[in-house]
Amino acid sequence: MTRRRGPPIPPRPDLVRRPAAAFGWLDASLLHDGSLARLGPHAVAVLVLLALAADRRGASYYGRARMAERLGVTRAEVDAALDRLLELGFVELRPWRPGGADGVWQLLPVPQDSSREPPRTRRPTSAAEMLRQLGFGPPET
Repeated sequence: MTRRRGPPIPPRPDLVRRPAAAFGWLDASLLHDGSLARLGPHAVAVLVLLALAADRRGASYYGRARMAERLGVTRAEVDAALDRLLELGFVELRPWRPGGADGVWQLLPVPQDSSREPPRTRRPTSAAEMLRQLGFGPPET
């Protein structure tokens, strides 16, 4: 018969962290469902940065260059990390302009089955393409 442990006692109970202002959040399932390994270290770092910068709706507007600077990595590593987060459905981007690389990033609920990569729909890259998709103008050839 195994004894059940009580909750862990922090080594410094006099220094328990209590957020004084805005704070980020991360879903505990990331720790247990294998997402951290699937994402890789750069994508995890970017996810943490976005969680720390996010408002209550999960939105932030950190640009890729600023992310790279804050994390001490290259812009290419941030780009690859964001591509991975987008592919797996952890974040979404509303670019400042069509086809833009930066804009408003939103943390999405952790995918229930993040081991299966959802198909990403191709985003319109121009205003003309957006209008065509809405049924205005000639179809794309």
